[in-house]
Amino acid sequence: MCWQPLSRICLTLGILVVTGIVQGQIFDNSRTDPYRAVFVATDDFDSSYLAVLENTFRMPLPDSLKLAIGNDLAYYWHTRNLDKAQAWADTVYRLAVSRQNILWQGRLQTTLGGILLRKDKLDTAMAVLESAKMKLPIQDWPHLFTQMGYVMERQGLLSKAADYALQGLQIGDSIRDLKARAMAYSDLSNLFWKQSKFEKGIEYGLEAESLFKQRNINDLDYSFTLYVIGNNYLKINEYAVAQEYFDKALAISERYQFYNNLADIYISLAELYTLTQRYMQAEVAARNAIRYSALLNNNFMQMRSWLELGKLQNLMQQSSLAIESLKKCLQVGTENFNDTYFLHIAYKELGTAYAQLGDYKNAHAALVTYDQLKDSVFTAEADQRIALLQTEFEVAQKESTIKVQEQLISQQKRVQILFLIGVVLLGLMVLILYRTYRNKLRVNAQLNSLNESLAHKNQQLDKRNSENELLLREIHHRVKNNLEIVSGLLSLQAAQIENPSAQAVMLSSQNRVLSMGIIHQKLYQKDNLAAIEMKDYFQNLGESILDSFNELNRINIHCDMEPLELDVDTAVPIGLIANELITNALKYAFTENRSGEIQIRLVKTMVENELMFQVKDNGVGKPAQAISKGTGFGTELVTLLVKQLDGKLRLDTNEGTTITINFKYPQV
Repeated sequence: MCWQPLSRICLTLGILVVTGIVQGQIFDNSRTDPYRAVFVATDDFDSSYLAVLENTFRMPLPDSLKLAIGNDLAYYWHTRNLDKAQAWADTVYRLAVSRQNILWQGRLQTTLGGILLRKDKLDTAMAVLESAKMKLPIQDWPHLFTQMGYVMERQGLLSKAADYALQGLQIGDSIRDLKARAMAYSDLSNLFWKQSKFEKGIEYGLEAESLFKQRNINDLDYSFTLYVIGNNYLKINEYAVAQEYFDKALAISERYQFYNNLADIYISLAELYTLTQRYMQAEVAARNAIRYSALLNNNFMQMRSWLELGKLQNLMQQSSLAIESLKKCLQVGTENFNDTYFLHIAYKELGTAYAQLGDYKNAHAALVTYDQLKDSVFTAEADQRIALLQTEFEVAQKESTIKVQEQLISQQKRVQILFLIGVVLLGLMVLILYRTYRNKLRVNAQLNSLNESLAHKNQQLDKRNSENELLLREIHHRVKNNLEIVSGLLSLQAAQIENPSAQAVMLSSQNRVLSMGIIHQKLYQKDNLAAIEMKDYFQNLGESILDSFNELNRINIHCDMEPLELDVDTAVPIGLIANELITNALKYAFTENRSGEIQIRLVKTMVENELMFQVKDNGVGKPAQAISKGTGFGTELVTLLVKQLDGKLRLDTNEGTTITINFKYPQV
């Protein structure tokens, strides 16, 4: 019985010792600068640092030191408890007002704006941040612009968010602030991820990671950056690399108990585990995300956490549970939620869940809302603006490099001239140098005039090309939307038909429309508006057809080919042929509920400008005369499309069914 009080005493002493160690690392009155600012001067402490800061704040301190510690308390409490963070921000702001300290008033308003943002008070947050800007020097603007960019991002205004990130980057470059530059690159990486430009997102994310490593401080923003890089790798199916970045971000956030980052990371881990078919781990991760977002009391995090759980339940065919989770998600994400990016995903998943239960009325309503929200996020205007900002930034970087080089050249010239003045005293030499210099100025003036004329013409051509490209993207976008509507109408019509044969005809028609719609979607999403990358197209088409037949778990589609681009006129018939052959394989090759695999190949042959397209299954096989009968519409369609391509078709039924088409193709 006496050991229990003794153990409690030991535990208390242990806590006091640890707290004392952390206290000494962060605050020591014996030092000239007693406060080693957390995540600026040091990160050598554990999650108890907030308790240390609170104890230190209550000590008698100079005003500037007290305000600095109080601001850090408010800012880092927002990673664990938003209400407590706001209470600290209000308390310390009143202290700054009473001391008439304008600088710290602005900094505390920046912190308060970030807290209000995460409490979904977006308009109030922006008003507070705008007020802060008038009180802050330029070196504080990058952090302020980061918070403003987050507000714009939450409101779905991605182009304006990118504007703030680039302004922060320009200031960071001018004042040589590593943290400001790193955060700007991190924010751009996150925005490119939201715009589905994952390769560019990775490029900017890695630049941010490099700058954070130079800074050598493991903080909240470094953890967030690692998470953003992982998100981009996840979207290009680099699962091992994504896992590595998520684990690094998780280690930092768990050490310092950043609940907001932990919720974010577990949401992405749930998606990663789902994609790699680790469903139990995915559910644990989704539940962890819900737990941390609830502790933080952050609606944005809670909405996304329930969304991820609903997506997982949909995939596991737990439609009723999925609807329950997605309704909780949408209860948090009300009409005033603003972030249409995640709302449009939630409505898509809700429509899928209703459709799986056969509730087509609610499914249609949810999918209509999804389509409206999606078009408001992925607008041609936002895409064009971000692309333009990217170009402006790259040009600015090059111009900055040129200016540095010009300054070095100018310095070298001055040294040479001074040296010549000191060595060469003859007047004749001075006169020759003077005339040479004048001739050089005249030639440079002529060259500059010519360059300006050429630059003006190039700008006009670039502007016209950009306008034409934007119009073409919009056309493809609208065509894709119209084809999706047709596909949806066919799906609704099929749901009302009781005749299985008629339903099969409607499903085949729906998939044909879908195959053309995917082509137009790829065209407006890629940089090259004249060509389609076929491997990615086949993978998307195959997954869509398997989903329409509800065969995702029984049949695998494998694209055994390198990435290959085709022009639109060739890609459309090939896509329709692929649709027919995959559909036929699903109908006839895998009878008696057997599992199997369909292989798709499109490769160059030894013959110049010739391609071989092949669809092969390991099913029960098909009689050789099946193609030549030409009794079905699908068979006739394949035959006509092969003729359109001026190709040759071969059938092999030795092991399963293999259909091979050789045809000429134009160079893209």
